[in-house]
Amino acid sequence: MGRKITIEPITRIEGHGKVTIHLDDAGKVSQSRFHIVEFRGFEKFIQGRPYWEAPVLVQRLCGICPVSHHLASAKAVDIIVGVGPDGLTATAEKMRRLMHYGQMFQSHALHFFHLVSPDLLFGADADPAIRNIIGVALKHKDLAVQGVLMRKFGQELIEVTAGKKIHGTGAIPGGINKNLSPEERDRFLKGPDPYNADHMVAWAQGALDFFKDYHSKNKAWIDGFADFPSNYLSLVRKDGALDFYHGPLRAVDAQGRKVLPDVDYRDYLDHIGEEVRSWSYMKFPYLKKLGKAEGWYRVGPLARLNTCDFVPTPLAQKEFETFKAYTKGKPNGMSLHSHWARLIELLHAGEVIRDLLKDKDLQGPNLVKKGTKTHNGVGLVEAPRGTLFHHYQVDDNDQITMANLIVSTTNNNEPMNRAVHWVADNVLAGQKEITEGMMNRVEIAIRAYDPCLSCATHALGTMPLEVTLVDDRGKDIDCRRR
Repeated sequence: MGRKITIEPITRIEGHGKVTIHLDDAGKVSQSRFHIVEFRGFEKFIQGRPYWEAPVLVQRLCGICPVSHHLASAKAVDIIVGVGPDGLTATAEKMRRLMHYGQMFQSHALHFFHLVSPDLLFGADADPAIRNIIGVALKHKDLAVQGVLMRKFGQELIEVTAGKKIHGTGAIPGGINKNLSPEERDRFLKGPDPYNADHMVAWAQGALDFFKDYHSKNKAWIDGFADFPSNYLSLVRKDGALDFYHGPLRAVDAQGRKVLPDVDYRDYLDHIGEEVRSWSYMKFPYLKKLGKAEGWYRVGPLARLNTCDFVPTPLAQKEFETFKAYTKGKPNGMSLHSHWARLIELLHAGEVIRDLLKDKDLQGPNLVKKGTKTHNGVGLVEAPRGTLFHHYQVDDNDQITMANLIVSTTNNNEPMNRAVHWVADNVLAGQKEITEGMMNRVEIAIRAYDPCLSCATHALGTMPLEVTLVDDRGKDIDCRRR
């Protein structure tokens, strides 16, 4: 008869999803799928709205990473108002960067301390009643407190740059609507320990040291889990450095060869296609040059460290060199090394925040620029979970006529499915009894990508819908799909 394993809901991620794994009579995996079961229609219902509303509207996609949507949208709208991606005033760009790096800092801290650390501290087979953030708080109080305070620090940086911790209004067409006062600056730069930038950098370094120590004691588990080759995509700075806010688009293959050699991201439609599959609300992007079968790619911390040439802050650069040396300079395909990469980025974000807070341009008076209006704008940023695309077209009445979003988690759709299949093949196949710990390993594979499913669910073409009618004994008697 075979067996069907369903994991619903997937826990310790943002949004709602489920996994189905089909085993044949011999216990071999015949099919595994990561289903996205919620739908958001932002690409459709912002049509008809004036373009200047977009940076505020679209961030309602998510309460976890609204800053990323706010800034990607603002960058697209900058082009529409005739201020190119390099045309902002120094104050506006640096305020946006402070907002964005505050977002990266708080999101990476949330993911590692609250969502990932329970698996590391208690093990994949631990009782789920303990294997959670409450368990961490009870057994490892110092780590839990660090996670809370680091997230608080990043959230309050967002508040002073965007106006609110969640769904702010700081970025406007062509610039920003406020600068940073000396009092606000000193609150983060000179506050009492632990609430200052220096301490946050030290804590980020400590989290990285904790992971490296754990890795050294658990190499087989961390290295071998869901290790598979892929392509990798991200923005990089013009000189090849890691950059979360702006730069050309680069993709490398599993050998490190550039398959997308630093192209202008405004031409993304020339390079990236999107496939629709009937069983998920989430699209499947791919590099057109390589085709649907071979062109899928990963984004996010692991991808960014695989595509960039260096990290432009000293402490994180030193850690980056160690990270790259581990794979002898080749791209790293080990899924759980995403956590290592994410913590290097956490340290980098802390260093950038500390440097920006010392920059007098943040108190500058010139906040906005204007130019000649156009009808098409594309904006990209590196969100915590990876490369985020916003694309709008507007008419002569300033109304949005088309919106296309490719969010980070959508870019990682195929890799997450590959990771699920790896676990199904290597952990679940052939087992007579499926334990809770085995099922948790499926979730661990997905959590490595820190997915935000509420951001990622957008329809392209026909929305997949399946309705199944069952009798009172649970037997399927009819099924309709459209």
